[in-house]
Amino acid sequence: MTRRQQKVGVVTSDKMQKTIVVTVERQIIHPLYKRVVRRSRKFMAHDEKGECHVGDTVRIQETRPMSARKRWRVVEVISRVSPVAPEVESVQ
Repeated sequence: MTRRQQKVGVVTSDKMQKTIVVTVERQIIHPLYKRVVRRSRKFMAHDEKGECHVGDTVRIQETRPMSARKRWRVVEVISRVSPVAPEVESVQ
């Protein structure tokens, strides 16, 4: 039985309907300089309920092609970013 890939990343865009952009970061050792380097990649994922927002950490899973660039779907929301209340300007 084949297992589908899963990745954990941060939502960077939720402006589309039922679609989010997830940025997944990983760390590699540079082959020449032997330093840890961060690499990131963006994935478009299907969010059926529209529950994910920018800053949330989510787990995505491979799935059938849903559109030209969308091949992942949201499995779970790991952590949510707290909503920021708009600041009220005080008149002095």
